[in-house]
Amino acid sequence: MTDLDELLADIVSDVDAIFLFSPSASFYDRFEDVEDASVVVISDENDLDAEVYVELPLEFNDVSSRIRYGIEGALDMELIDEGAVIACAAKTFEDEIDTITRVRANQFQPSGVYSLFTNSRADPAVIRDVLEVAIELGKKGQKGKPVGALFVVGDAGKVMNKSRPLSYNPFEKSHVHVGDPIVNVMLKEFSRLDGAFVISDSGKIVSAYRYLEPSAEGVDIPKGLGARHMAAGAVTRDTNAVAIVLSESDGLVRAFSGGELIIELDPEEY
Repeated sequence: MTDLDELLADIVSDVDAIFLFSPSASFYDRFEDVEDASVVVISDENDLDAEVYVELPLEFNDVSSRIRYGIEGALDMELIDEGAVIACAAKTFEDEIDTITRVRANQFQPSGVYSLFTNSRADPAVIRDVLEVAIELGKKGQKGKPVGALFVVGDAGKVMNKSRPLSYNPFEKSHVHVGDPIVNVMLKEFSRLDGAFVISDSGKIVSAYRYLEPSAEGVDIPKGLGARHMAAGAVTRDTNAVAIVLSESDGLVRAFSGGELIIELDPEEY
């Protein structure tokens, strides 16, 4: 065991911070007296009342995405500096933390994932709720068949000015908000029809069936993605909105901000 002990010691030696991803209370308590490194809890809720905490809006299933998000969040909150060496403790196979890895904060190029939630006009909880609707729709489709959908979240006034109706707006006189289970069912039903959903900063569904009209000139999206993705990139470049696209062809959920692709998720992994 000596070699293994030395390997583990090397991983955690001389670190500037320890990131605990969704730890149990008992696991977190073991780090209460750590003095030579900052202890940061990264989780969907701060139910441990951790002194230093980064909110995790999605339980990213792959460890690297969780670590990347935690690092971007900690940097944005100035909890660490760009040269910080971090020991990350996360869950990979078990319900308890079972993986430890050593990373340097500047090892990752900024992905924009953290700012997608925290620096957008829309409430982070609204973006999370829309992502969850898209993920659920990606899993089940419409009557077992794949379906595509486009949700534009935030800066609704400007988005409406850069789009036109394709049909009657069923939400024109309503005051329903995304996140309500009944409303989420409605969104899934209407998603089979053409056009984008427009959702306000606070989560109010402003419209369905919108044809987005911003110019796609200069928008750079990965090859193979179609008109929905191009429209998503263009509208987020020209407004302060976030766009979430469910692809009918490959079934992946993608989020755009500032004209760029920020997140790509496989619904089957959630």
